[in-house]
Amino acid sequence: MNNKLILITGGSSGIGKAAANELHQLGAKIIIQARGIEKLKSAAMEIDSSGNRISYYATDLTDQKSVESAAKTIIENEGVPDVVINSAGAGEWLSFKEATVSHFKEAMESPYLATALTCKVFYDKMQKRGTGHFIIINSAACYFSFPGATGYGPARWAMLGFSKSLQADLYNSNFNVSMIAFGKVESPYFENNPRSEERIPKIANWLISTMSMEATGKVIAKTVKNKKRIVNKPFMLDVLVFFNRFTPGMFRWLMRITGYK
Repeated sequence: MNNKLILITGGSSGIGKAAANELHQLGAKIIIQARGIEKLKSAAMEIDSSGNRISYYATDLTDQKSVESAAKTIIENEGVPDVVINSAGAGEWLSFKEATVSHFKEAMESPYLATALTCKVFYDKMQKRGTGHFIIINSAACYFSFPGATGYGPARWAMLGFSKSLQADLYNSNFNVSMIAFGKVESPYFENNPRSEERIPKIANWLISTMSMEATGKVIAKTVKNKKRIVNKPFMLDVLVFFNRFTPGMFRWLMRITGYK
């Protein structure tokens, strides 16, 4: 991991920040991207007060021009990343009745559009080197359908589709694509979206334990090393995803009867 250059979107807080901290401790050079400059500064100082192996760039990851401009500056200042970790994501859980028209657009812009744009702008430069590793952070919501999240859920399914399509597209190359789906994580997301937390189907809360942010950082660091294509954590989530393939109707029923009313 020593001197590996790793870019992390959404790196100023939550899972992205946990990954940045873990990978920095393992010797990597870290670049974090997010919208708010003050949160980026604070996170960078907390991770590496010397500033020797961390840098930060305020970027609107949903805006094409902002992403392209930031990528150009990052490459000029830091070099072409070896690994790009897409952890930027937002979106409140709203029912179809509650949602506005703009909600669906915003839900797709981050994380899906932010991820696709980021991967593309750096891939174009990585091609000259011939290698690279894209890691896409997703939610367990990409595997299941449940009430009360008609914008959030489809955006996470889009992330799953993008991950699998990118894996297929880059299969015969020296590029690697990994998708990591997490269950519930003790992160600022649910602190900022308490209504979303209340809408997690009870069956999921009963069966899947909540992960700490530190644990997610370790999972991401491990994936940087082993380049596994699909990772579902915690372990019980992987078990449920497996059985969902064979009895999807039962899982849809369980999600409905224990979900948002």
